[in-house]
Amino acid sequence: MQIALVVYDRFTALDVVGPYEILSRLPDADLAFVAERPGPVRTDTGFLAVTADRALDEVPSPDLVVVSGGPGTMDQLENPALLDWLRAADATSTWTTSVCSGSLLLAAAGLLRGRRATCHWAALELLEKSGAEPTGERVVTDGKYVTAAGVSAGIDMALTLTGRIAGDEHARAVQLLTEYDPQPPYDAGAPHKAPAHLVAEIRAGSRFSLT
Repeated sequence: MQIALVVYDRFTALDVVGPYEILSRLPDADLAFVAERPGPVRTDTGFLAVTADRALDEVPSPDLVVVSGGPGTMDQLENPALLDWLRAADATSTWTTSVCSGSLLLAAAGLLRGRRATCHWAALELLEKSGAEPTGERVVTDGKYVTAAGVSAGIDMALTLTGRIAGDEHARAVQLLTEYDPQPPYDAGAPHKAPAHLVAEIRAGSRFSLT
């Protein structure tokens, strides 16, 4: 199974590294980080770069597409090279997926029109404007399209896909192997749980820029 993990300048690292850790353990997995051009691609913090193994046009028909999100998403919404590739890859893919604001790119390519989808909570309004039917769920499956909410939700999405592709027993084994058993020290991982002032600050972009 050929898996294309799509990255671009100022993507969020965990959006693809999380799914990579899970999906790399699928039987016969062949993973590649892909970008418009091969070479190092900087994350949103600037401190880390991921090497794109191949250019988009070198991976024309992957079985599974994972599109990352991050602050750089907005700069890609009118990038014909990426959007055209997404449309072409989607025409033959078994699964087309995204993490965080990556679903905005799927929507910009016209792939989510009328479909249920999710993204980071701070970008749900943008997803709706793109013709999708947004939901605040952590992982949403609509046909072959699987979208994940913000950043860490990509791990949940990847486990969901692993179960669908290789069976529940294999997915449980991967979860155990990676010791994915979240026990966060705070209960502020969703806007309805977090202090209101933090939600407001993040929406305003005064603390972090996520979209």
